[in-house]
Amino acid sequence: MESFFKLNIMAASVIFVVLDLICVGMGMGVPIFCILFGFPLGWYIAMRVAVTSEGTRDILRRILIYAVGTAGFTFLVMAVLWGPAASMLFDPSADLANFGIPMILYDPTASFIGWLILMIAISPFLQLLATVFGAHLTLLVRLQTDNADE
Repeated sequence: MESFFKLNIMAASVIFVVLDLICVGMGMGVPIFCILFGFPLGWYIAMRVAVTSEGTRDILRRILIYAVGTAGFTFLVMAVLWGPAASMLFDPSADLANFGIPMILYDPTASFIGWLILMIAISPFLQLLATVFGAHLTLLVRLQTDNADE
């Protein structure tokens, strides 16, 4: 099992990219599964970093760097996927009310802008939070297990 956590960084990155793209596809462009994928991703990152690092400061720094990297990739995917739809804001003949998004703000234009912000910016941030939470929870459980063994 330890060899799974000592994978080459490029191999682990390729596996993440494939799984993240599958999560985006399963959500049909809505990154809810990417956000949920952050929890097992945090577990893997924490276990990987704990095996290869020494010192709490180094472990926490590397967890944050990896989590920002994964959320950054999801941000890029969402920007490529939803970014072209932003051009509809400048098209007077665009039918934003029938675009297929929920009208949460009672105005089609405001709802469309809110939807784009949610998809492009907020969802990757939520994935970042889920990844960091999963990693810290893993470290907490591992610390308690290590203390119980002593």
